[in-house]
Amino acid sequence: MEYIFDFHIHSKFARATSKNMVLPELDIWANKKGIKVLGTGDFTHPVWFSHLKENLQEAEQGLYKVKNSNTGVLFMLTSEVSCIYSQGGKVRRVHLLIFAPSFEVAEKINKELSKTGNLASDGRPILGISAKNLAKIVFNASKDCLVVCAHAWTPWFSVFGSKSGFDSLQECFEEMTPYIYAIETGLSSDPEMNWRIPELDNVAIISSSDAHSPQKIGREATVFNLEKVDYYEIINSIKQRKNIAYTIEFFPEEGKYHYDGHRLCGIKLTPERTKKFNGICPKCKKPLTVGVMYRVEELAKRPQGFKPEGAPPFKKIIPLQEIIADVMNLPTTSKKVLQEYENLIKNVGPEFYILLKSDIKDLQKVTMPEIAKGIEMVREGKVFIDPGYDGVFGKIKIELPKEKEVSQKSLF
Repeated sequence: MEYIFDFHIHSKFARATSKNMVLPELDIWANKKGIKVLGTGDFTHPVWFSHLKENLQEAEQGLYKVKNSNTGVLFMLTSEVSCIYSQGGKVRRVHLLIFAPSFEVAEKINKELSKTGNLASDGRPILGISAKNLAKIVFNASKDCLVVCAHAWTPWFSVFGSKSGFDSLQECFEEMTPYIYAIETGLSSDPEMNWRIPELDNVAIISSSDAHSPQKIGREATVFNLEKVDYYEIINSIKQRKNIAYTIEFFPEEGKYHYDGHRLCGIKLTPERTKKFNGICPKCKKPLTVGVMYRVEELAKRPQGFKPEGAPPFKKIIPLQEIIADVMNLPTTSKKVLQEYENLIKNVGPEFYILLKSDIKDLQKVTMPEIAKGIEMVREGKVFIDPGYDGVFGKIKIELPKEKEVSQKSLF
């Protein structure tokens, strides 16, 4: 049976996150989305860790549920850390995601990591250790843990980042490389871009949301086909690169580091144009922020469009609230958009079912025809794309036929 997983989120104790990133809200929103297993995020933060221990109870081996909840949503203990250190004459900044099978193991990890940084300062703590040594600490706590390269291509904070990353997993993790079983695509890349790197044939390519607010959970996710859902089934599936049905992806152009450029100068460039300018901003004459697409081209050994044998497919989505807002020409936070979102969830089913599997004719019975058409167009990839760059999110828009005016059904 197919189950949707989102391993990477943050709590309200991480910087720039919503105060609503608390267990009751996460439980509700995961259920609305159709997510079976959600990462807790931030188990390294002492206050959040205590909150998790008090409010979760084990439901399956290594997986937890919110006490007194009947949503069926399960939680896995996960946390992102920021390793900042010097290696090879360069400052390295690598974000890593940790999976732990129990509170006891997570507590062991926290005890060791507290010696390398202030865990209470941020839900995503800065640690003065290498990625390799972080992996050693985690696996010393338990061989059943997992270390995943978070948003593997973002320029400033990732294993392959153009500003402070490495050219290979081997260069980063050295003798610990065989124990790194997965990388996360991040919002600015998709599996197809990663398939061009032969080294990544040896790891699972997974996707998660890195959500900072409840509504954003599931904007990327991984779908597993499992007979049984527990921590060890999930971990073994990742380690053996099996049972991954597909990943759910942002349009990578929407990520805020897809193209190259300078935000303050208003300069956005394709990799080809960046090469033409020798990586220098044509306006301020300083080095450009090189994005994910350029960095993939730099490290790729295979042509665009190459697909390794047996690689799981992927599906691109636009979140349902954004489709509704686009059709209504209103902000995603507007009352009318939220009402229509709840109408669809109530009458059709969870968001992922609506986006990926629902019958368009059935949608037309309960919502505006333009919304149903918008969902169909996203499935077909018929969208307008304005790529992101240098910290500016891209724009993915639905282009409905202009001669049609938005109907009034469900607007009021």
